[in-house]
Amino acid sequence: MALSIGSKAPTIQLPSTSDRLFRLEDYLGKPLILFFYPKDFTKGCTAEACEFRDQFTEFRDMEVPVFGISRDDIPTHERFKEAYKLPFDLLSDSDGKVCKAYDALVPLIKMPKRVTYLLDAQHHIAGVFEGLFENKKHVSAMIAQLGKS
Repeated sequence: MALSIGSKAPTIQLPSTSDRLFRLEDYLGKPLILFFYPKDFTKGCTAEACEFRDQFTEFRDMEVPVFGISRDDIPTHERFKEAYKLPFDLLSDSDGKVCKAYDALVPLIKMPKRVTYLLDAQHHIAGVFEGLFENKKHVSAMIAQLGKS
């Protein structure tokens, strides 16, 4: 079960495809989207990442940064980002600690779940969508949630 609406988002410090450490606190004062996904280059994850890519102008126009998080390493993320022309950064949670803190880790197999969070400007959970087989619905759910804000 995903984190509850209104709860404070756990702190994040992860390597990023931007060649610098992503720190959630650096984005305080602005809403953002974190989407957790199982693995680069898999069918469902590619569809989800490409849907975020295809709808990216909506998020950019609302000034809402988007970040994808999986346990893949940075070189794999860089290849994935390049192959599909992703306009947002991917973050590497190689040990799964951030996935676990966001209740986005399948316990026995330690693979990230497919869950997307909208964080408000103070980094409380403002929206959440969870669904392993609803790749493209994560994006539309976040756009709908932002429309309510």
